[in-house]
Formats: sequence, C-alpha cells, structure tokens
Amino acid sequence: MRLTIGSVAVRGVDLALARPVETASGVMTTAPLVLVDVRTAEGVVGRGYVRCYTPLALDPLVRLLRNVGELVAGWPAAPAEVADRLQRQFRLVGPQGLTGMAMAGIDLALWDARARAAGVPLVTLLGGQPRPIPAYASLRSMAAPAAAAEAEELLGRGFTALKVKVGGRDLAADLAVVDALRAVAGDGVRLMVDYNQSLSVEEAIERARVLDGRGLHWIEEPTRADDDAGHARIAAAAETPIQLGENWWGPHDMARSIAAGASDHVMLDAVKIGGVTGWLQAAALARAAGLPASSHTFPEVSAHLLAVTPTAHYLEYLDHAGPLLTEPVRVRDGHVLVSDRPGSGVEWDEGVLGRLADRGELR
Repeated sequence: MRLTIGSVAVRGVDLALARPVETASGVMTTAPLVLVDVRTAEGVVGRGYVRCYTPLALDPLVRLLRNVGELVAGWPAAPAEVADRLQRQFRLVGPQGLTGMAMAGIDLALWDARARAAGVPLVTLLGGQPRPIPAYASLRSMAAPAAAAEAEELLGRGFTALKVKVGGRDLAADLAVVDALRAVAGDGVRLMVDYNQSLSVEEAIERARVLDGRGLHWIEEPTRADDDAGHARIAAAAETPIQLGENWWGPHDMARSIAAGASDHVMLDAVKIGGVTGWLQAAALARAAGLPASSHTFPEVSAHLLAVTPTAHYLEYLDHAGPLLTEPVRVRDGHVLVSDRPGSGVEWDEGVLGRLADRGELR
C-alpha cells in the first residue's frame, strides 16, 4: 500500500519513574520521552518514541521533531527514502545527538505505520514471526542490599539473567554487589555488569582482571564509548566478554568499532542506531562479524527487531514508556513476548496522557 506522510504530531513528557535508576554518573528519577505520531494522508497513524536522558534536552528535542515533521509532510511514507533524505538534510550538523534521535523517531513511527497498513506485526513485515525473546532484567539499584532485594523480585518473574550498574565507587563496591547478586541468584543465573563509561582504560583493565574470576557474562562500556582503541585494549586483556553499542550513532559507528576489535558482543539501541532502518543494517554487520546482538531499552520495538536479527542474544528489560502504553511489554518465563498486534506494539493510553496534560506535564 502506498502511503504519504500527512502530518506529524509530537508530544514531550518528563515521566517520573516509579523506581529511580542509579548509574555511575548519577541517579535518573525521570524518563524524558518524546512521543511521535505520523499520520498518513491515507488515514494510517504510526507511533514511536525516543528518550533523551536529561530533561534539559526535552524541549529542544520536541521543537526539533516538530520542525522535522513539517519538513517531511508530503513525502512518501517510505522509511529508507525518508532516512536518506534526512541524512542529507543533517549532513553538515551530523547524524548524532538530537538530530539522530529526531530522525529515528520519524523512522520508528513510519515502520509502525507500514506494519499497521499491512495489518501485521512489525516482525512479520520484516520477514519474521512473533516469538518469545530471551531477556535479562536490568536492575535499577547499585548498592548490594538493594540490588539483591530487587534481584529476588525479578527472579520471581522468571528471569534467568540480570545486569547491575557498577562504577563510580571502588572495586570493593563492584565486587560486593556482584557477590550479593550471586548469593541470591545462584550459579544458574547469568550476571552482567555495566560501568556506563566510568573508568579509564587502565582502571578498566585492572578491574576486568579481578572480575574475570566472578564468572560474568559480560562487562559493558567500561570506558568512554567512543574510545575504540581503548576498548580493544580492554577486550584483549579481559577473559570476560566486553559489551558495547548502546552509544553507537548509526551503523557507521558500529562498523568502526567492530573493525577496531573493541567489543566481543554488540548492543543495539533502537534510537541511536537509526530506528528500524539503522537496526537492519546493524544486524547485518553483527551477522558478518559473528557477534551476539542484544538490545538497549526500547523493549517494545526491540522485541520485533531481535526476532529478525540473525545473531540475536538478549533483550534488555528496562521499561520506561510502559505507564504511557495501553499494552506494556509482557514477560513470561524470562522472555519478552512479541506483540501480535499490527504495528510495533506502541499504542498510547490517551487517558493517561490526558491526565498528564491536565497537570501541565505534557509539552
């Protein structure tokens, strides 16, 4: 079915988190989200959302996406063509940061519209079938007692893999939380740690050599995300696999990192990698390199995308937009279930959004 972009509606909300997310860089108490609705001339509406991490960027991203929405009105609702045209539009600015997020927001909504128009789930449109996707639970707590309590709760939901954020403190604190989780989870549960870029290369090598004795499934982003050479040194020194990718701005960043030997696994962020269009290119790169591919947040669309990713590994279960959706992602026996509804599974709960608007929290 041929579709044409009619209009783009953009709404921003700084959504309070029921449980804050602790990281080496500080505590996130809210999820700044921008909701994107692409209405086609044929009456099909596609939906997607992006997250900009800090409330300071929320209003600028809302304005940018509204400007982009005005630009693309009248264009064919063909994701690859729109992606190419927007890449040219932003070439001098660069396809990263807010411009990258804006392009991805449009792309996600366009793919959702295409799947809705075809009357099939996104995974089916992409050539796959809905199936349960293995998931790990990403803990929101960093301190050993709180993380252990949270882990017990998540293990009760059937998860067999857990990730905890570390860094920002000394090695003893890292070991304390890992050991506390192992005591709760036992040897049958996979544990991962995420440093959120908080270490120097030398510190990362030192800590990785100690953590090698803890049987971890991966060590994530130990040093600055764009330091491919540094990560290659860490990967060469560590026995535990190194995980990178959530901060790659598109497949080109990913290709450079793979060429440098910076990571043993890859982690794709559905927004930073370039929406569905960018993910499909990234999945092909992961396949060519033989690297296991996991997702970073955005569980709704990531479940569809991992289902068609040849080297699919794990989905990260860290739900930010769930309170705004009529059907948040469902978890069963440690797997996220791919929605069998037409589209990507993103459907706004307009009642919730209406109450946010009444309180002046919708921008």
